[in-house]
Amino acid sequence: MTIDDKQIERVANMSFASVYPHYVTKVEKKGRTIAELHEVINWLTGYEEAQLMQIVADKLSFRDFFDGATLHPNAGLITGLICGYRVEDIENPLMQKVRYLDKLVDELAKGKKMEKILRS
Repeated sequence: MTIDDKQIERVANMSFASVYPHYVTKVEKKGRTIAELHEVINWLTGYEEAQLMQIVADKLSFRDFFDGATLHPNAGLITGLICGYRVEDIENPLMQKVRYLDKLVDELAKGKKMEKILRS
């Protein structure tokens, strides 16, 4: 699946801090916790809570957010539709990582068990 260059650049330059509150709202509205959200983000990126809060404070872009991350070896097991795209078919590596995160947050909000979300 190809995504146009303008969209890729827009997402790459978007600050993680601008999206993070939406992740929090989404999971809390569905009865999940910020701790669970952080666990999911930690699993995907390797960021501990203090690092994550610093990234939010520094307003790092998604490009910088994922450049500094250590993607979990099982991240490739994340499949399915998100925002109309099949995550496993996204060709741009940064967009795929962003959609991995979106997919995990969606699964958390939908009430999936943590061991399923974390591909255990």
